[in-house]
Amino acid sequence: MSAPTRPGRRPPARVPGSSPRRRRPVAWARLAPIVAAALAAFVAGVAVGAGADDPRRTTAQEFVDAWARGDYAVMHGLLTPEDRRRVPLERFSAAYRDAAKVTTLSSVTAGRAAEPADGVVTVPVVLRTRIFGTLSGQVALPVTEDEGVEGAAVEWARNLVHPGLRPGEKLSRSTEMPPRAAIQARDGTPLAKGDARLSEEGALASEIAGRVGPAPPERAAELERRGVPPGAPVGLTGLEREFDEALAGTPGGELRAGGRVLASVEPRAGSAVRSTIDPDIQRAAVEALAGRFGGIAVIRPKNGEVLALAGIAYSAPQPPGSVFKIVTLAGALQAGVAKRSSEYPVQTAAVLEGVELENANGETCGGSLANAFAHSCNSVFAPMGAELGAKRLVAAAEKFGFNADPVLAGEMRSTIPAAGEIGDDLAVGSTAIGQGKVLATPLLFATVAGAIAERGVRPIPTLLKGDEPRRERATSEPVARAIARYMRRVVTSGTGVGAQIPGVKVAGKTGTAELRDTTNEDLDPNDPAAPPVDDRSDTNAWFAAYAPAARPRVAVAVMLVGQGAGGETAAPAAKHVMEAALRR
Repeated sequence: MSAPTRPGRRPPARVPGSSPRRRRPVAWARLAPIVAAALAAFVAGVAVGAGADDPRRTTAQEFVDAWARGDYAVMHGLLTPEDRRRVPLERFSAAYRDAAKVTTLSSVTAGRAAEPADGVVTVPVVLRTRIFGTLSGQVALPVTEDEGVEGAAVEWARNLVHPGLRPGEKLSRSTEMPPRAAIQARDGTPLAKGDARLSEEGALASEIAGRVGPAPPERAAELERRGVPPGAPVGLTGLEREFDEALAGTPGGELRAGGRVLASVEPRAGSAVRSTIDPDIQRAAVEALAGRFGGIAVIRPKNGEVLALAGIAYSAPQPPGSVFKIVTLAGALQAGVAKRSSEYPVQTAAVLEGVELENANGETCGGSLANAFAHSCNSVFAPMGAELGAKRLVAAAEKFGFNADPVLAGEMRSTIPAAGEIGDDLAVGSTAIGQGKVLATPLLFATVAGAIAERGVRPIPTLLKGDEPRRERATSEPVARAIARYMRRVVTSGTGVGAQIPGVKVAGKTGTAELRDTTNEDLDPNDPAAPPVDDRSDTNAWFAAYAPAARPRVAVAVMLVGQGAGGETAAPAAKHVMEAALRR
């Protein structure tokens, strides 16, 4: 069996039927110096080419380049057949991943492989780590070349996972954390500081600041990458969780190879984090909840700065009820399903798929679109949603932030089912009035109100003071302007009069989400399990609003679980919060 032909060593090709060409005599003496110089250059070029084409050097370069890409499969494929059998890919990859965790490796940069010397090819590498900074070294790869085997292969040992690691040595790390940095309110007031994480604001600060403690299992991989030692306190909720990495600072410690210290660094404390939270508005939100189970979110419509978060403002999505009609109306106006001039039957209920969907308390409702919105007519908006259709309804909701990934740590998604999963016209109509399987947080509806306030541009919430504002178009400006007028009417003469503030024009929308069923069902009054007719625990109360209507400075959403109608309980709570915000 002949040895394989090396690349670049093919014999000269002959053309069939060709014959030698006749040549003119050459003055060799005169050309001798030129030929000698050319020959020397050729020999030198061959020597350089031979070095560059050395399969051992090529293999070493490919191995380290693959390491820089994190491509362990390619690296493993460059090992000798014996080493591939001895160390399966899974174990091989785990060895490099384990080393990366110990060193807190973030990236590898490979240099140019040197010429082979005594069967070893050295390659310079630069390792960037999260704790120990930039580490430089040489990886010395034993590379073998056998006849009958194309190219060359690496004779692998575990010490090759880190430059300079000697046979038998094991990488290890000791780590310590710096003191945790302080959290500040937007005005610089400390909300949590020191080891005890205390504040002069007391319980008010602790609610929004959140808690620190041992890491939950689901965060183990993230904290390990950051170099946080097991058992170190980390942010679990609130602002402590949102800004955990910045507050924790950078760990310090020693990186060891066996008993040798390869690198050491002192812990570096993080800087205090200035949040967007306003203590006075936060206090007003807590007061407005008054110990009731629910949530309140307050934002600046222009830039999405979160001014207050109380209760379950973003952590426990609930059926939104009629505040969702803001979204339904936006979709219907955008699609031409509804017009400002539209008129609707005045009735107590709508019938979809043979089932009645009643207005609240069986009230007679309808007339102009403005009146139907101001009085929250299910008999208008359920058929409107059915006509709009599931596909366009879901698309409108997603424009307003439904089904989007959370932007704050600990935030839960507000969701609406996919169009194909909603069902028939009855299900679509029920979804259009905020029932069915729609779930939302007060934080999401604070941004919905903010989008109407900002002429159709929805602010993305942020808790970091000075953060670059992010905004997304939710609906067109003409549609937003129309809805803004209707939301103003809700407060002047509709279901939201409880949110009126003397001297301030408020725009809002009430919501009363039934927790059992929106259809007209006959309950047996003799059934001991049947709820009483006036059972307030059967509904969530909602209110989403902004003020002042002409130049909005604040947007708020209130949700009170099991607290009756939105106009009765949530609207006055929102009024209290908006008054505090407007004083600021």
